[in-house]
Amino acid sequence: MVAQQQGQESDQARDSQRRRATIAAFLAGFFAALAFFAFFPGLPHVIDWGAVLASLAVGTLAQWGCRSWMRRTTTKKPQRM
Repeated sequence: MVAQQQGQESDQARDSQRRRATIAAFLAGFFAALAFFAFFPGLPHVIDWGAVLASLAVGTLAQWGCRSWMRRTTTKKPQRM
């Protein structure tokens, strides 16, 4: 019973860490895209709805990539020789 509780606690901790990482990835992608549209030379330095929607798409893509990468690294088991 104690082993089950410890396993559940570690699963909760892993899920919490995964959730924080995906939120951070979304925010990083969102703000990076907004900064691109705001400061890239040659673009009109105006944040319009198109830039906001594109930034949301980039943030979502970054979140999906982070979630995929974390799922792939947790399912791989190290091979022992």
